[in-house]
Amino acid sequence: MPERNEPIRFTGLSEDGGKPTIMLGIATDEQWQAILGNDSSYDHHFIYAVKTTGIFCRPSCKSRPPIRANICIFQNAEHAQKAGFRPCKRCKPSGERMPDQEWVLQIVQCIHSRYAESLTLQALAEFCHGSPYHLQRTFKRIMGVSPMEYVQRTRMHHAKHLLIHSKYPVADIAQTVGLSNTPYFITLFKKMTGHTPAAYRMREWNIDQDEISGGENNHGN
Repeated sequence: MPERNEPIRFTGLSEDGGKPTIMLGIATDEQWQAILGNDSSYDHHFIYAVKTTGIFCRPSCKSRPPIRANICIFQNAEHAQKAGFRPCKRCKPSGERMPDQEWVLQIVQCIHSRYAESLTLQALAEFCHGSPYHLQRTFKRIMGVSPMEYVQRTRMHHAKHLLIHSKYPVADIAQTVGLSNTPYFITLFKKMTGHTPAAYRMREWNIDQDEISGGENNHGN
């Protein structure tokens, strides 16, 4: 049996059905310290991937350190890519620049998975491995809205769903979509929809009730 921190090799089929992809498994203490210390001397020895973001990096990457339990180690960038991970925008571990459209898709996916958190531009930049300034410019150029505006639109979309399909209080819905300040949530919701959350809920419920009543009347005729 291997020792606790000894790297373990796993293999899996590559996406193209060719040679198996080699993953070294969990990080050893030495590798973990190299990641925490952004030690560039390890850049040609291994690559680490973060399972929660789908991104892989060089050990020297300046992005926020991941949670140790969420990383896996690969021999090189090619193996990480074949396992389905994408190269970091900041440290460019594959030696190639990620297309802006692909990066923005990555940001969008991050927003949809984290909109309920206290999400800021700085946090988005850290999650998606880029600078806040570059992320803001690139996202707005491709999507037509700023990242934070997209975050708020996503929150309002989910808030609408909860208002219609649940009986949760408005304050609980605000908390659920990442806005702990209920008055701010109400103000933002009205600004983006033209209705307060309570008015929107009643309006949608009344429409549904009218449709049900209309269907019953038609059936009776």
